[in-house]
Amino acid sequence: MSETTAPLRSGTVVAEPATARGRRARVALRGLQVLLALFYAIASALPKLIAHPSAAEGFDEMGWGSAGMYTIGVLELAGAIALLIPVLQSVSAVALSALMVGAFVVQVTVFEGENAATPLILIVPLALVAYARRGHNADLLRLVRRRSGQ
Repeated sequence: MSETTAPLRSGTVVAEPATARGRRARVALRGLQVLLALFYAIASALPKLIAHPSAAEGFDEMGWGSAGMYTIGVLELAGAIALLIPVLQSVSAVALSALMVGAFVVQVTVFEGENAATPLILIVPLALVAYARRGHNADLLRLVRRRSGQ
């Protein structure tokens, strides 16, 4: 079957508009972005920003204290919000991926690998979003250039 064909229940094949397939892919990608944004905002940033004991203990053990905890929390919340803003989606996914690389390094070096797979798992959907939304980078660059007067 080609990209533009779809089987009917009876087994015959008819042409399916490519736009319907593309729309489903865009909806699925948008759903993934919303899930990632909710995860980063609620499950990851919120405990840091409200200084939940579980987050505070981890940052104290790393030696980063509350300043490091709040900084990472703000970065995660900003990334979560930016995942939902079309012109910032790709950049946000790349930035959150970089944050996850740092989280992986910390998990391996400070916490002896405990929960080290979590940041690596999160990099996969973030990389998909960054790649799929890479076209927005040109829009962002145009906006920045327009604002700077170039």
